[in-house]
Amino acid sequence: MAVTTEQVAEAMFNMVSEYQGKKKLKAMDLTKAMIQRFGDEGCDKQVCKSAIRTLMDSGRCVYTYFGGSFIELPHEEGAAT
Repeated sequence: MAVTTEQVAEAMFNMVSEYQGKKKLKAMDLTKAMIQRFGDEGCDKQVCKSAIRTLMDSGRCVYTYFGGSFIELPHEEGAAT
């Protein structure tokens, strides 16, 4: 049973939210976790790539760079509050 890009994106967002501040996740970490969660038949690398693009385009997640590219939630600016 194939899953939609939106379902994978939501699961990725939840995973990033859960690990925020504890562990930095790379795109491949998320891809492997989603393939393990949904199975090889339901989720492949292309679906995961599209899901990551959906998260980035919507602004729900951002890329950060600290010795490698990581996917995180957008940081709240101190002056913005």
